[in-house]
Amino acid sequence: MTSSMASSSLSPATQLGSSRSAMLAMSRVMFVKPTRTNHQMVRKEKIGLRIACQATSIPADNVPDMEKRKTLNLLLVGALSLPTGFMLVPYATFFAPPGSGGGGGGTPAKDALGNDVVAAEWIKTHGPGDRTLTQGLKGDPTYLVVENDKTLATYGINAVCTHLGCVVPWNKAENKFLCPCHGSQYNAQGRVVRGPAPLSLALAHADIDEGGKVLFVPWVETDFRTGDAPWWS
Repeated sequence: MTSSMASSSLSPATQLGSSRSAMLAMSRVMFVKPTRTNHQMVRKEKIGLRIACQATSIPADNVPDMEKRKTLNLLLVGALSLPTGFMLVPYATFFAPPGSGGGGGGTPAKDALGNDVVAAEWIKTHGPGDRTLTQGLKGDPTYLVVENDKTLATYGINAVCTHLGCVVPWNKAENKFLCPCHGSQYNAQGRVVRGPAPLSLALAHADIDEGGKVLFVPWVETDFRTGDAPWWS
């Protein structure tokens, strides 16, 4: 009875405020954003994985075949080889032994200053029986021989000892080549006459070209000093 009276005793304004509060609470409940369920998250992850796989896959007809790969590899190797080859040419030229020159295919004889030997000029300054070193085939020291009639011999004598490679000097007093390293001796034509050297000194042809220059040409014929085949050929 008392509570009924209390409720009936509420003012119309209070009752209107309570009604508005109730309606506002109901609207908040209706517009609350639903939470994401585990099932929905898993589904989206699967969809994303499927899209990523499809994006990274390449159709079979777009994969380069083996022939195209080989062609590309050959082009790459060729592009790298050309500049490398051009870079190696100067080094190969530097380390290669002196090549043959002159019109007759021989190597020009060089004096101590590196100048080409001209036969007529050489005879003027080198007397009969002279044996003077020049630069010969492959850069080896080679004796030019002046004959007793003041003409150049048709052969040059390689000065490298056949024992251990020492340069053998000419001894005019003894008319021999005497090796200072181990005592080997060679006659005036370079034939071995005393060991331990096992072989005679190598020979080279000494030719004169049209310009009067002396050319050394490899000796491939029989050694006229021994009658044997040339061991150096």
